Amino acid sequence: MAPRSLWKGQLRLSLVSIPVELYSATQSSGRTSFRQIHKPSGKRVHYDKVVEGIGPVDNDDIVKGYEIEKGEYVLLEPEEIDAVKLETKRTLELVQFVEASAIDPIYYDKPYYLVPENQLAEEAYQVIRDALRSTRKVGIGQLTMRGREYLIAVKPCGSGLLLETLHYAAELRDADPLFKGIPETKADSDLLEVATALIDKKTSDFDASAYKSNYEAALRDLVKRKMKGKRLTIDEDEERSDSGGDNVIDLMATLKKSLEGSSGSGASKSRAGKSSRSKSASSKTGSKSAKSKSAKSSGGSTRKSA
Repeated sequence: MAPRSLWKGQLRLSLVSIPVELYSATQSSGRTSFRQIHKPSGKRVHYDKVVEGIGPVDNDDIVKGYEIEKGEYVLLEPEEIDAVKLETKRTLELVQFVEASAIDPIYYDKPYYLVPENQLAEEAYQVIRDALRSTRKVGIGQLTMRGREYLIAVKPCGSGLLLETLHYAAELRDADPLFKGIPETKADSDLLEVATALIDKKTSDFDASAYKSNYEAALRDLVKRKMKGKRLTIDEDEERSDSGGDNVIDLMATLKKSLEGSSGSGASKSRAGKSSRSKSASSKTGSKSAKSKSAKSSGGSTRKSA
């Protein structure tokens, strides 16, 4: 099933406007989802929109309201909200360019693919993409979608553009009250040296495909076992041991033991396995490839590589 665009409009850079479409870059198909079930009857639980003292109401009778005092609202009709004039409803203008490193990761929210709407838009689209790539900049702008105006960042992504929504500064919680009890003094140099060595040993290139959700796999396994009529038993001793508690540990000894027992990251081992399998396959096909080339060269003309 082809994905459905979430927004259509113009990507604008100064006087240049390009018709584009926006698609979600994430999907939830890999997640295990559940329904709420009424246990005695085995039927699904449904929710109705109700008003206190009245009961269930029709969607046509529901409007949006802004609370000015407890129990007192300013009511807004859908047409009144739609009439709010915002240029960002149909236009995404890149008004500023910054280094990617200038945006703290805490501001990033959700990724989307920004694609040209038709072939006529591809040339200008490619120019903006390549200009962002060559300057190593990220374009900043605003976009109205689903009843909200988003702060966004646009950057190159393969042969296209990636749009990421950003949190506004007012949406972020101040971390100081949460971190204030943590000492600002530097860590012990010996402990830091061992911890740094452990980090260095487990450092490798990031490969998202090397990681799978163990929780999702466990949930699917649980569902399969329940379908077969098997019951889940809970190990209470394990639950208690995982709860932590006030155990005092020797940090240096634990770090050293971790360093000695570490054999690199899971991603590294995964890539190493793929590499060894690839090399093995190559060695098996090498002789066949050589014979094939020999047969072709004896058969007539040869091609010169450009």
